[in-house]
Amino acid sequence: MVTIQRYLFIFFTLFSASLLAQLPQVQLADVYDETKHNDIRQYLVSEKFDGVRAIWTGKQFVTRQGNPINPPKWFTAPLPDVWLDGELWTKRGQFSVLSGIVRTKIPNDLLWQTVTYQVFDMPDTSTPFHRRYQNYLSLITKLNSPHIKAVKQYQFSDNQQLSDYFNEVTKQGGEGVMLHLAEAKHSSGRSSALLKLKPYLDAEALVIEHLPGKGKYTGMLGALRVQTKQGVTFSIGTGFSDEERKRPPVIGSIITYRYHGYTKNGLPRFASFLRERPEK
Repeated sequence: MVTIQRYLFIFFTLFSASLLAQLPQVQLADVYDETKHNDIRQYLVSEKFDGVRAIWTGKQFVTRQGNPINPPKWFTAPLPDVWLDGELWTKRGQFSVLSGIVRTKIPNDLLWQTVTYQVFDMPDTSTPFHRRYQNYLSLITKLNSPHIKAVKQYQFSDNQQLSDYFNEVTKQGGEGVMLHLAEAKHSSGRSSALLKLKPYLDAEALVIEHLPGKGKYTGMLGALRVQTKQGVTFSIGTGFSDEERKRPPVIGSIITYRYHGYTKNGLPRFASFLRERPEK
């Protein structure tokens, strides 16, 4: 009896190891923190798509847990025999609709025509991300298939540019942005080489000063100096339309701003103007 139990233990151990070996070795994102990841020049940045994570193994689509995805044959026909990572996606704010399409075991051709595969990596443990980006960009361009898309990566010189891009994406309904460490090689599991920055929280503050604009904003508002109920004072320089810069909220008014957590000094991170609170 002991011998049988031992053999069963060995069998199930080997079987479990075999299953784990077949699971896709995906890279998972850590959370962006300005205090830790303060040199934005080291990263390539792209939109975070609110889709279904899909790994193309070279033969089929699987989820990051290794479960098969069943698109129509025409959808996968253009894809090459290489490892790709990306998101199945329709459009912003449509995750529940997309999820229903992808979960169906017998694919609906008509519904799958609304789906694109947004490729954001071509995993290779020996190649840094900036080269992997060029590799998948070149590959997808050659495929010339309308439903297979290469996710565009951007490089910024400072956090202000990152903030502006983040605001642009989220204002249009995007889920957030992803930051890839340009020199990092692919590794499985959670990694600080891949970071996610998602939408802001919001709060209110009192306008205490108008700071003048420079460059293209000369003669207009550059930033608002504001103070929170807790007495924290800081400046907000993004999120304004040109009209709002010409006629900014008056000193003494209450504005709503959005932000993403706090810096180590207790200041709202990536603070951006949202709206002026209506007068009561």
